[in-house]
Amino acid sequence: MTTPTTVSTCTVETEQGTHIFEILDYSKLRGMGNQEFVRSGTFSVGGYDWAIRFYPDGFSRNTAGYISVYLELMSKDTKARAGCDLSLVDQATGVFSSYYLSRFAPQTGCFMNRSNFKASPYLRDEHLTIHCTTTVRKQPQVSAPALLKEIKTFSAHKVLLAARSPVFKAELFGAMREAKEQLVTIKDMQPVVFRALLRFIYTDSLPHMDGREGDGNCNKEMLQHLLVAADRYAVDRMKVVCESMLCKDLDAENVSDILALAYQHNCDRLKDICLEFVTSSSNVMDSVMATQGYKNLKATCPSALADAFEMFMRFRSA
Repeated sequence: MTTPTTVSTCTVETEQGTHIFEILDYSKLRGMGNQEFVRSGTFSVGGYDWAIRFYPDGFSRNTAGYISVYLELMSKDTKARAGCDLSLVDQATGVFSSYYLSRFAPQTGCFMNRSNFKASPYLRDEHLTIHCTTTVRKQPQVSAPALLKEIKTFSAHKVLLAARSPVFKAELFGAMREAKEQLVTIKDMQPVVFRALLRFIYTDSLPHMDGREGDGNCNKEMLQHLLVAADRYAVDRMKVVCESMLCKDLDAENVSDILALAYQHNCDRLKDICLEFVTSSSNVMDSVMATQGYKNLKATCPSALADAFEMFMRFRSA
């Protein structure tokens, strides 16, 4: 008996906020004294209260020749994991808590040499702006265990893939990462669809089209997936084959879905045949308009309805 494999994931969400602390009349603050500071208004990010401290004469005796800038955690009896990005220098992420030694960041008072700062572009007309972006990391969230989806791998000859698809050529022989790793990751495509794409690249043919479910053969829905895959990888002949087969199997229930597909993937011949089918008679149009596919078409592809209406009016006046 096969034991199922399960998987859980851990994610950490973040919340980010920016506070701008504008200081006017900077020269009037100079000389207020070492370790003396002015504090910005309190602002909130990630459910915590913060403030910016500005020391015009330095945070300590060792930093008397510097201006010092700190982000301060103002919330009491708590701790937060966060990072700050100050506009004059970029600082690394640290841990803030209510305890004195760790509620400030960065852990240095040497923000900028005062002589350099006075001649810098950051001070204009006695006006200084401190731009502080605070990023707070929330508590890790672990998902409930779920069955691990099987990852399917397919082996293929990259020379053949590149010869039949310019997209594969770029991925396997271009400057993309896949060209170095010799591995292409296929996202948002069912394994059975990609297998059929590979089959066509190798044999120039699709699976049998008798419409039976569960035996590896293609049905109407499968043909639509194959057309999308062919367009995605620019396998033009496969796209033409899928268009041709879809044209032969239109009915009131599926024509709206196929028409939307034709517009989305620039299938002009399929589009024209779908429009001709929809506008062939009032009865057919009424049947199409009663389907869920038609309602979806109105929401996702209104240009198709405009073309259908125009064609229907031409049909009535003929």
